[in-house]
Amino acid sequence: MKNKTVVETAVDIETRDMTADDLEDVLSIESVSFPIPWSEGMFLEEMKHSFCHDLVGLVGGQIVGYISFAIVYDEIYLRNLAVHKDWRRRSVASKLLSTMIDISSGMGARYGTLEVRKSNKAALGLYKNFGFVVKGIRPSYYSDTGEAALIMWADF
Repeated sequence: MKNKTVVETAVDIETRDMTADDLEDVLSIESVSFPIPWSEGMFLEEMKHSFCHDLVGLVGGQIVGYISFAIVYDEIYLRNLAVHKDWRRRSVASKLLSTMIDISSGMGARYGTLEVRKSNKAALGLYKNFGFVVKGIRPSYYSDTGEAALIMWADF
């Protein structure tokens, strides 16, 4: 009998706007999630702009993930999404993406776009589940490895 991967789901994932007080936890997740993590200053700058939206996902009051996106006219641009390594594959990213789409749709956004590493199979699968499709490629997009980024689009 083949082993099956079990996907645990988190119960009661809450979302709320990110604040400066959240940055210690957010930066902890960021630093282990990306080869070139965003700095505290980058998050603070992001939070200053009315078109940028930054949310945290919480379970039992603990920050387990976050999402950063911009809404410009009718388009959502997903800028950053990460989940604490102990909470991956437990619906946190899905909850954050769903919340992003709900907020954005309520503000008139109809389309979404993002870039993702070509090798990031888990993220590609997640985004495809939300209706994103590959529409292009940015060669040598990532400065750390020179890896290409896939450009994905969705129509909501």
